[in-house]
Amino acid sequence: MNRLSTAAGGRLMTSLPSFARPGTTLNGRPSVVRVQEGEYTKTIYTLITEKKYEEAKQILNAQLEYFPESRAALSLIAYCEYMLQNFSVSAQTYEKLVKLYPDVDKYKFYQAQSLYKAGFYLEAIRACSGIESEELFQRVQKLQASCQYEMDNLTATKSHAEKCIQDDPDTLIIQGCILFKEEKFDAARKKFQEALNILEYDHHIAYNIALCYYRMKQYTPALKYMQDIIERGMSEHPELSVGSNTDGFEVRSVGNSQTLRDTALIEAFNLKFAIEYQMKNFEAANEALRDMPPRTEEELDPVTLHNQGLLQMETEPNLGFKKLKYLVQHPPFPPETFGNLLLLYCKHQYYLLAADILAENSHLSFNYLSQDLYDFLEAIIMAQTSPEEAFRSFDELASKHIENLRKLTKQIQDARMRKDSEGMKKSLRDFDEALDGYIPVLMGMAKIYWDIENYPKVEKILLQSAEFCSEHEIWKLNMAHTYFMQENKFKEAIKFYLPIVIKQKNNLLEIPAMVLANLCVSYIMKSQNEEAEEWMKNIENEEQRLHRQQPNKQSLHLCIVNLVIGTLYCSKGHYEFGISRVMKSLIPYNKKIMTDTWFYAKRCFLSLVETLAKHMLVIKDQTFVDILNFLDAAATFGKEIKTTLRPNAAGASDATFNTSTLEVEGRKDDERTVTYEARLLKRLFLKLLE
Repeated sequence: MNRLSTAAGGRLMTSLPSFARPGTTLNGRPSVVRVQEGEYTKTIYTLITEKKYEEAKQILNAQLEYFPESRAALSLIAYCEYMLQNFSVSAQTYEKLVKLYPDVDKYKFYQAQSLYKAGFYLEAIRACSGIESEELFQRVQKLQASCQYEMDNLTATKSHAEKCIQDDPDTLIIQGCILFKEEKFDAARKKFQEALNILEYDHHIAYNIALCYYRMKQYTPALKYMQDIIERGMSEHPELSVGSNTDGFEVRSVGNSQTLRDTALIEAFNLKFAIEYQMKNFEAANEALRDMPPRTEEELDPVTLHNQGLLQMETEPNLGFKKLKYLVQHPPFPPETFGNLLLLYCKHQYYLLAADILAENSHLSFNYLSQDLYDFLEAIIMAQTSPEEAFRSFDELASKHIENLRKLTKQIQDARMRKDSEGMKKSLRDFDEALDGYIPVLMGMAKIYWDIENYPKVEKILLQSAEFCSEHEIWKLNMAHTYFMQENKFKEAIKFYLPIVIKQKNNLLEIPAMVLANLCVSYIMKSQNEEAEEWMKNIENEEQRLHRQQPNKQSLHLCIVNLVIGTLYCSKGHYEFGISRVMKSLIPYNKKIMTDTWFYAKRCFLSLVETLAKHMLVIKDQTFVDILNFLDAAATFGKEIKTTLRPNAAGASDATFNTSTLEVEGRKDDERTVTYEARLLKRLFLKLLE
């Protein structure tokens, strides 16, 4: 189960007061500003008021050439750099002011705040140590608390927070952040709500409340707060072009302006993505990322880049891996990134890459992986070389999870007996979360025997956890697959497949095509052909409806069902019916013939060729004619379709690069097309006819 990144940089916003007014970055090169004699002060302050910081800097830098130690010029340049989010440059400029004017504590504080914004927390704390002004005491304590919070030093954070005025909104926010990090999400929410009530409204505090609801899995109120943030951002700042990417047109970047940061729009859209992704509403999750204010890829924050990578894993895995790996190599990155990269490598069976990443980044393993996750990854990688040892590791992990599940089951029962509805809700949430952690471990154990085709053992392993997992969708789906693969328990397979399909009867194309195919095959093997035909008719109607609504959207559900049924009949020796199903599955040829579908189709034709060549079968002349006509059509529409993909090509499935192709001398793998192989197959059938 992939974890999701929600807060910017994986951190909660602390909403510390800024000494500077909100500003925006300028896109493009600043124009040359001409200033009349005696108008310098007025011009500079006018530019700053209009948020034209680059132009203001240009004039101020020119003045510094004549007066290199000008207090006013240095102070305003530092201010402009801060508003342009050049925090390191701002800190360096304030450092000059501190050396020139060591008695002015304001400059020391501004230097510390710039260092904090630049991510130099220890340096910021050291800069604070020289501030003696009573007027700045509260602000210094808040800044030091924020630095310690970012360094995960909660004890020091609490110490500084206790010295602040307790009913001050900023203090309440810091207290809320501490509670959040301690995973006391409801208590944290109350602190943020208290601060919001005092301030009337603040985008970042509203986001923090939404994040607390998200962590408590209360998605409805979380979405309500996020929608409010988005609507306010759109109405207050239409120049941020929210939703302009949805139409698919290239839109000019709005940059990472201070205005954009103040609205918390990026954080809100990322959190909306997380909720939709968690609920498996992938289209809505994709829409949340598209609706963000437009920025170039170079301008994207780590959280957005992480979430884009996560979403692309299903359609463009190479791009997804590239983004996640980039983040790991260029810290800081969201805490979930490292674990997700390893889990996805394992999901796509790149076990050696996962092992290398794990071995080369032991420091990241310590910081970002829980002990359970580390043990799970180690076991799943080990299963490729030492399955017996891996099974023992999985078994130890499973024992820990089962013990925790039993404990939570008792808590649920106790809460029910006490009629404690809130306690029961919490225990149920904890149980669901613990079960989600146990399921991958259970499936890891089962996969060891699945890979060696010991399906009765897989069944036994899964049934041992029925008391906890019997209502879990993944467990039910894998039980169905296990019964199906045993080839003598199709009735049991139907029992598990059918509820999955009926649950989405009105939206069949959302169900994995293999589930529908296996259900139809199970019906056929139990001589219930009418039921299989009925489901296939329903799939066909759904695809026709989809085509009417979205003509450009492709669906291969019926194609896969027919391919599976055709392959089944061919494997049983019923070639005439099986081959007819395979040919039917690829109609219309211009849409259904592609690398993957051709791979499975040609296997049936090759099997038929081999059987005919051994004189083990005689087929009708009409079947020969149909086959030759089909191969002619495939040759017509397959001129640009490769029959193999390179192992690292985006979207390549395991089937297309781990298997053999039709061997012909003088023709490289990547030069073979469907047209070429169709003509080769036709030649074989014509030889058999002679």
